[in-house]
Amino acid sequence: MTSKALQSFLNEHIKDLKERGLYNEIDPIEGANGPVINIDGKSKINLSSNNYLGLATNDQLKEAAKAAVDSHGAGAGAVRTINGTMDLHLELEKKLAEFKGTEAVISYQSGFNCNMAAISAVMDKNDAILSDELNHASIIDGCRLSRAKILRFNHSDMSDLRTKAKEAVESGDYNKVMIITDGVFSMDGDIAELPEIVKIAEEFDLITYVDDAHGSGVLGKGAGTVKHFGLQKKIDFQMGTLSKAIGVIGGYVAGRTELIDWLKVRSRPFLFSTAVSPADAAASTKAVDLLMESTDLNDKLWDNSHYLKDGLRKLGFDIGNSETPITPCIIGDEKDTQTFSKRLYEEGIYAKSIVFPTVPKGKGRVRNMPTAAHTKEMLDDALAAYEKIGKELGII
Repeated sequence: MTSKALQSFLNEHIKDLKERGLYNEIDPIEGANGPVINIDGKSKINLSSNNYLGLATNDQLKEAAKAAVDSHGAGAGAVRTINGTMDLHLELEKKLAEFKGTEAVISYQSGFNCNMAAISAVMDKNDAILSDELNHASIIDGCRLSRAKILRFNHSDMSDLRTKAKEAVESGDYNKVMIITDGVFSMDGDIAELPEIVKIAEEFDLITYVDDAHGSGVLGKGAGTVKHFGLQKKIDFQMGTLSKAIGVIGGYVAGRTELIDWLKVRSRPFLFSTAVSPADAAASTKAVDLLMESTDLNDKLWDNSHYLKDGLRKLGFDIGNSETPITPCIIGDEKDTQTFSKRLYEEGIYAKSIVFPTVPKGKGRVRNMPTAAHTKEMLDDALAAYEKIGKELGII
């Protein structure tokens, strides 16, 4: 029997979200998540995937995954600390350390798990964390789990960061202080001010943590935001995901050997959750191999990104200040944003609306994610739909 209190809560709040245009509809896709997807039997140009390099459907990754299933089975069978660590996991971690330019790497089941695991394994109630106000939800939850004092600084405001870092250190209230930031901010596509962050960290002896989920595979010729700035030796924690540009699933933290050793004995998702499957580990390793061998996919990604951005700007859309392939088309009102996305869908373009609470109220946007797998013809079709709907709704 369902609780009446629970049913009342659910009915009331779901109705409220729908009335305010904040209820998110999930659209299952039929088949692979490539540049073109099928939904309800209809083909749509896909501008909502994080599959930046098209690797989720790459033939070499699929072959690597199939071979791993044949040789190692469908699942790891245990947590990493019992007997779930396979040679495939070690190969992946060795390859990632080489790719990121660090001494060692520890891999996890997801990028979200990384932030839940690594932050709380090092920071505690006697510490403080300086966190950019636009950091990803997984960073926020990881910080909360640590029980450290969270000190938010204004987005990419280095003056505010320095002031708050100075106050935190000089107060003497904390054993350790960490600065944590996204490398690339997923809603606006802007890049963290890492050189300035490192200067402040060195001045006050702060721990540095960069969540590079949207930078790995994209910036630094694929090696990420930290490599983009040449700061591999200056950042303590480099967190990355294997589910975006890498095209598979999982996450990792790269850093010094001592840090990785500590995370292996103290980070709870590593200790208490079964390892990623052999297929995932092998496919991820193949993806990193491909990125280390050639920048062709990265170059194509950026070429398509510039093409789409230039087209939207010329049409008169507000695409913010994105410095990466993430291309927000800012509409503003939540209901207008939802309507715009639905009209794109009707025109054969799948680009999801992003509204509060993911972004601030009144800042609704349709977020476009061009990838290396898109053709110019696909992007032209998308631009044509944007022009038609923008004029129809009075946006341009």
